[in-house]
Amino acid sequence: MKLIILDRDGVINQDRDDFVKSVDEWIPVEGSMDAVAFLTQAGCTVAVATNQSGIGRKYFTVQDLTEMHAKMHRLVRQAGGEINGIWFCPHTGADGCGCRKPKPGMIEDILERFNAQASETWLVGDSLRDLQAIDAVGGKPALVLTGKGKKTLSQHGHELPEHTQVFDTLLDFSQYIMQENAAPQAD
Repeated sequence: MKLIILDRDGVINQDRDDFVKSVDEWIPVEGSMDAVAFLTQAGCTVAVATNQSGIGRKYFTVQDLTEMHAKMHRLVRQAGGEINGIWFCPHTGADGCGCRKPKPGMIEDILERFNAQASETWLVGDSLRDLQAIDAVGGKPALVLTGKGKKTLSQHGHELPEHTQVFDTLLDFSQYIMQENAAPQAD
């Protein structure tokens, strides 16, 4: 079982500078639903780890977030995929919690839940903090150039964790994983 952890905003759905606050504002990135379907069909377990400080800032509620995630689940299933779990941090940076990326709390919880090895686990994100969170536990960072990804690469390219792989989109990442899974394994 290969575990793939996805950031949400900017990776699965379009990001907004003023936060994605409602189900109407939750719009998939082109190809992302198919990407999750491909990962599912390749035998991967897919989890989502997302900072949602808009809750702590009172921009939207947990109920709003639940409705957004219901839409995400529905669209992923319609494409033939499955998201096996969603973890979110509702805190602001000032709260000092251990779950807000780049801290690895959410990632550690996901690894424990799925009994997965960090060294075999990918996290696909569009920000430096996403990549730092998986790097902190010894996992595999992948940067996509959707959302804030291009800005992350241009402004923080020199700070990316070693071994970060860069993909144009989540769909490109999913194709890479499918090819990797299809490759003959050495004895």
